[in-house]
Amino acid sequence: MKATELSIPGAWEFAPPVFPDERGSFLVWYDAAVFADALGFELTVAQVNQSVSRRGVIRGVHWADVPVGQAKYVYCPRGAVLDVVVDLRIGSPTFGRHEVVRLDSVDHRAVYLSEGLGHAFVALEEESVVTYYCSARYAPARERVVHVRDPELALTWPDDLTPILSERDAAAPTLAELRRAGLLPDYGECQRLYQAHRTTRPAPRLASR
Repeated sequence: MKATELSIPGAWEFAPPVFPDERGSFLVWYDAAVFADALGFELTVAQVNQSVSRRGVIRGVHWADVPVGQAKYVYCPRGAVLDVVVDLRIGSPTFGRHEVVRLDSVDHRAVYLSEGLGHAFVALEEESVVTYYCSARYAPARERVVHVRDPELALTWPDDLTPILSERDAAAPTLAELRRAGLLPDYGECQRLYQAHRTTRPAPRLASR
């Protein structure tokens, strides 16, 4: 499995080798040793979520308050989605930027988002399944959302899709409103949390090394 950090610090893409044969195929879509070797700590999994989405469904942009936060390791075992990582951390050198990674059941890539990063995706196929390994349990009081159509974020979605949003996502505040309310995560606080992970959960080395 190949681990590659994206242009937004704290966001990673994981690309596993796929082994096909006459029966089908085999792959490892999460490898704790590869993850820890790349990030310097082991992923704590407190909750595993799964969503099934119609074509055109957009979920996001979501994140959880830091401290605590909620990191996510995201995988698409069926269908295809465009997965979007948004840097919402005040003070980050990449604040306001986003990256898009296609997750599907062909290449089997996964994306990891550190605490404080926003997450969204759009389903490109009917019945697309997205599975999330989450570092913390869902806590409604700490959950936040910013509008996917906020011009300041400038997120783009495929023109051939009719967007389908939940009532909550459709009524979400803008980035400017969240900034004024002091509800965006702080980059320095996020960095301290990441360092605490590396200190308290040291990474096991890969066997080949």
